[in-house]
Parts: sequence; C-alpha cells; structure tokens
Amino acid sequence: MPFDFRRFDIYRKVPKDLTQPTYTGAIISICCCLFILFLFLSELTGFITTEVVNELYVDDPDKDSGGKIDVSLNISLPHLHCELVGLDIQDEMGRHEVGHIDNSMKIPLNNGAGCRFEGQFSINKVPGNFHVSTHSATAQPQNPDMTHVIHKLSFGDTLQVQNIHGAFNALGGADRLTSNPLASHDYILKIVPTVYEDKSGKQRYSYQYTVANKEYVAYSHTGRIIPAIWFRYDLSPITVKYTERRQPLYRFITTICAIIGGTFTVAGILDSCIFTASEAWKKIQLGKMH
Repeated sequence: MPFDFRRFDIYRKVPKDLTQPTYTGAIISICCCLFILFLFLSELTGFITTEVVNELYVDDPDKDSGGKIDVSLNISLPHLHCELVGLDIQDEMGRHEVGHIDNSMKIPLNNGAGCRFEGQFSINKVPGNFHVSTHSATAQPQNPDMTHVIHKLSFGDTLQVQNIHGAFNALGGADRLTSNPLASHDYILKIVPTVYEDKSGKQRYSYQYTVANKEYVAYSHTGRIIPAIWFRYDLSPITVKYTERRQPLYRFITTICAIIGGTFTVAGILDSCIFTASEAWKKIQLGKMH
C-alpha cells in the first residue's frame, strides 16, 4: 500500500455541500474582517513609526570632547554701542578671559545705538561663568544700559528632532527690555548632558539646561554702577539619553498572527453559540406546534 502523505494534513477540508451558510454567520464574518483590518492598520502604523525612549544614568557621555562644551550665544542690547560690548569667560580651572573675540560677531542696531552679539565659544566642564559686559572696553561708559533680548543660548550640538521636547534653548526669547537699565542680570544655569542616538546607532551630544534668574544693581569699589549680564553654570552628573527604536519585524508578524487567529477563533465560538441557540429555539417552537 503506497504511503499517503496527505495523512499529515491537520486542516481537513469539509465539502461545501456539507456546510450550511447563515445570515448570522455572514454578519459575524463581515464584522470579523473589518475588525481584523482595523487592528492590522493600527499595528502597521505602530510598526513603521519610530519610537523614542529615554533613560537616565550617571556618566560623562562625550569623553572625546576634551573636557569642553561648545556654546552658542545670540543676544541683542538695543541701547549699548558695539564698541562697548564684550564677552568675558571665567571658570574654576583658572580660566579668565576678558573680551573674547574668536568666532564672534557684533551687528549694529538702531543706527549704531545698539548692538547684537553673536558668538560661538567653548567652556570647560567645570563650574564657571561667562558674561556680557563693558569690562573689555577701553573706557567705561557712565551709565551703560544692559536691557537686552536673548535670542539663543544653547550648548553642544543642535538637535533638529521633533520627537523630543527638551529645554535645549530655555533662554531663547527672554526679554528684559523693560527692566532697570543699570541693573545686572544673573542667570543661574544647571546644564544636563543629553545624548541622542538614531536608528543607525549614530550619537549626537547636546545639553539641556534649567535656569533661574535675578536682577540687582551692583556697585564697584569706586561706587560706580557697572552692570553686566551673567550666565553662571554648573553641570549635572545625570545624563539623559534618547534612543530611536522601531518594533522588530518578528514581533509585528507575531502580533498580526495573534490578531487573525484570535479574532477568527472568537468569531467561530460566537457564531457556533448563536447557531446552536437558534436551532434549539426552532426545536422548541416545533414542539409547541405539535
């Protein structure tokens, strides 16, 4: 007797003339297909969408930076001449630089009465400060007006990512035009290292920061008022890491199989219950008639 390979078929077929279609079964089948389509489209959307997850850990993520952080500053002082505006940098490693000019630009405003300062510079990864002042001017003005608008203050790489909402430019848009012209401004910054890793594994290093500020009038040892705009910073030991992730293909296939199999199983049970109940009801009605 020849071996019949069809014995291994666990999906035995029932001839069509032995099946009985019903209106209830048709309705359940249509609803079942629509439900499966809805769940499939929902899972497909989740599969093709990139998810961004975040985690916290204690470490210096950018060890190849040489202990430096790049800073980008853009600030307007509408009532202070450009020849009076300067940037000074200090920190706890002994750095004391007055009148930093590398990678900086001064743009006159209001027919030369004001100035817009744009600069890129680096700071050491230790507590310190940088400040916009008239300290580097050859002659100190009598009443320097330090009212200002901060357009941008950012640290590290610029992240053009829509999936995350962080304080990468927390001082952007800060308006102090209505403050006391002779007042000094202190911005106390807590800088948080941030890492963004895309799907390819490429990492970009940036920094978020929180800010608190105060305004006061400062006098020199000669009794003169010499205002300045101070940015005092310290680094947080906590690093925030954002990672792009996409659902694995095998998980997507497993979910789709579970949706199809589960839906058809539940629909089959429901249809069987309804059919059995309807047949029993018909027998009861026939019994009453006899």
